[in-house]
Amino acid sequence: QVQLVESGGGLVQAGGSLRLSCLASGRTFSRYAMGWFRQAPGKERDFVAAISWSGVIRYYADSVKGRFTISRDNAKNTVYLQMNSLKPEDTAVYYCAAVETWDLPRKANSYSAWGQGTQVTVSA
Repeated sequence: QVQLVESGGGLVQAGGSLRLSCLASGRTFSRYAMGWFRQAPGKERDFVAAISWSGVIRYYADSVKGRFTISRDNAKNTVYLQMNSLKPEDTAVYYCAAVETWDLPRKANSYSAWGQGTQVTVSA
């Protein structure tokens, strides 16, 4: 089972940018679809973005489309989430997730491995 460690969260002003990274252990990272989810206090864990094992197919939540970009570097076992034009409503704990599949799921319960999360706080 792959293990995931997120980094790159922090405090940023509205309109600013952050780049989250998720480092995966194991030698089969390229067989995993990867996703980013977020959870604000008192709310459910929501889908943010996902990228297929090859990096060719990418999905985004409507709320982040045009502002966030998901990418991956299979040689470095790392997936990234570049977040631009951040808004206060983007404030949440961001989680990286992985599942070994040729598909590209967007539901949290489709993913089998999760990181510990990284806090992103956007001030107004």
